[in-house]
Amino acid sequence: MGDPFDLAAGWMQENLLIPMLYQFGLMNWEDVSYNWAVFALYGAAQVAITFAVCLPLEHWRPVERWPDSKAVVVDVLYTLLSRVGILPLVTYVLFYRAQVSVSGWMTDQGWVPPTLEGLFPVLLGQQVLTFVLYAIILDFSDYVRHFLSHQFRWWWALHSLHHAQRQMTFWSDDRNHVLDDLIAFVWFGVIALLIGVPPLQFPLLVLMLRFLESLSHANVRLSFGWLGDRLLISPRFHRAHHGVLGAGDRSCNYGSVLPWWDMLFGTADFSRDYVPTGDPSGEEALATGTWTQQQMAGLRRFARTFRRAHVRHGA
Repeated sequence: MGDPFDLAAGWMQENLLIPMLYQFGLMNWEDVSYNWAVFALYGAAQVAITFAVCLPLEHWRPVERWPDSKAVVVDVLYTLLSRVGILPLVTYVLFYRAQVSVSGWMTDQGWVPPTLEGLFPVLLGQQVLTFVLYAIILDFSDYVRHFLSHQFRWWWALHSLHHAQRQMTFWSDDRNHVLDDLIAFVWFGVIALLIGVPPLQFPLLVLMLRFLESLSHANVRLSFGWLGDRLLISPRFHRAHHGVLGAGDRSCNYGSVLPWWDMLFGTADFSRDYVPTGDPSGEEALATGTWTQQQMAGLRRFARTFRRAHVRHGA
């Protein structure tokens, strides 16, 4: 008997992916289709684990109870699209191709592709430690990206879709505008290339970090205590970031997994309790619309920022 993931990925490749690639004339992607299938299955397993961990927590000590949770259903769709479809495609297939191209170009120029082990030889053979360091560096880069998404009007116009949810649950982590996601994927991928994250480790790093991010969005009264909240972001700490009074550039607690960067740069706030969430400055469609309606509302808000800038410049 083989590994269940390998067997299922092999079936997916043979019966679904290869016929689809052949149909669209994309057989040059056949060599990475198997690994895409593997990581898609990992993504599905991660969604199942997240569900199994977070749902009981939300039933145990919810921050809020809602008579109607229809708005959450759209967040479920975001999660499935992202974790099972887009993340495996971006974090393995495209990242793998980008790394092969960059490494090949650097080698042709006589340069050695960068890796943490190359910069710090003491890490050679220390795979677990290196994996942890990769995660810490990527988490810091995500703090910077997240902070900047609150500072620029055009970027906030896209990112505000994530903040519009008034019924925040563990499903809300992947509730993003596609353009905001695209920026995040490019940002994350470039940093990973610069520090030499191996192609097979990159999607695993992303899945691990995203699991912890989902937990931080959970609708649960849960903190990790005085010390624990300063080591790992808890639902209480991150909920303050989504608070109505914290929308836009007035927010705090920008970290994704580690609160260290908020503490280091003075953006941490451990005092706020379990505040209501949402962004009343945007269209109602951003909060309660369908997936398509939310995406279009985000685009309209994005376009308005450029029109206003043009008017101010013309004046």
